[in-house]
Amino acid sequence: MLSPTAELVELLRPSVVHIKSEAATLDVFGQLVPSSGVGTGFIIDDEGHIVTNNHVISINNGEPADDITVTLDDGSQHTAEIVGRDPPTDIAVLKVDAQSLKVAALGDSSSLKVGEDVIAIGNALDLPGGPTVTKGVVSALGRLIQEAGVSIPDAIQTDAAINPGNSGGPLVNTNGDVVGITTAVIRGNAEGIGLAISIDTAEPIIQELIAEGRVNRGFLGVTIQEITPSLAQQFDLAVDHGVGIRSVQPNGPADNAGLEQGDIIVRLGDTAIRTSGDLFSALTEHRAGDVVEAEYYHNGTSETVEVTLG
Repeated sequence: MLSPTAELVELLRPSVVHIKSEAATLDVFGQLVPSSGVGTGFIIDDEGHIVTNNHVISINNGEPADDITVTLDDGSQHTAEIVGRDPPTDIAVLKVDAQSLKVAALGDSSSLKVGEDVIAIGNALDLPGGPTVTKGVVSALGRLIQEAGVSIPDAIQTDAAINPGNSGGPLVNTNGDVVGITTAVIRGNAEGIGLAISIDTAEPIIQELIAEGRVNRGFLGVTIQEITPSLAQQFDLAVDHGVGIRSVQPNGPADNAGLEQGDIIVRLGDTAIRTSGDLFSALTEHRAGDVVEAEYYHNGTSETVEVTLG
């Protein structure tokens, strides 16, 4: 008799795919040098759309790969086209022309609880024999991933083992529903810390990529630090919530509006900003060229300014 975890894996494996990306780059002598990468994805509809991480299909300093091959659970290989990709959130959607696809069920990450069991499925280290399965718990919620041009709010932290090749694979709950997209692992002195994009954050982006091929969100031109009550107490800040500005892009929208390093944004347009996720959602709702009012604290004083988003 199969364990509940084994039953889930049997149910999910047909919807998980192996992704190989290939490109040709020029070396310092002008010679073509092949490069490749491996990752994971999962099928989300009968039309052949597959969700993965943008970095899985990006080679050459963020440029899309020349050739992308998707291998299904039955061993069949298909050339995939890029439907759309969103580098700021590290999400991409591919499409293959295949029949009788097994579709993964998307869940509700807002209902996750810390300590809840989760399972990660992916092509860890590109080991032969099919995807690797690891099990763990939700270690924390609401994490912010911010590095190298990627800013992902409301990420899920898990201790389920995640390794190179897992990227883009599903993180699922005990009902077999996808609640996250595995995307990163913290190494160095940290152990057992993996991160996944919450499906609630990812789903509207996925749908816009399918519909439009890109996400046309507003751009503020800042790097941020989420303000917490402990930070507010430590640095004697005027508010215990909001998004602090760590740096401002020269001549960007925030810079042109007069926002500065150290300012704390607490409202953008009609959206109250308590967390980085709130700011991300507010920017996703607006488009380049929109003029929005920002409420912020500057040296402890509440101020407002109009910002023309880029």
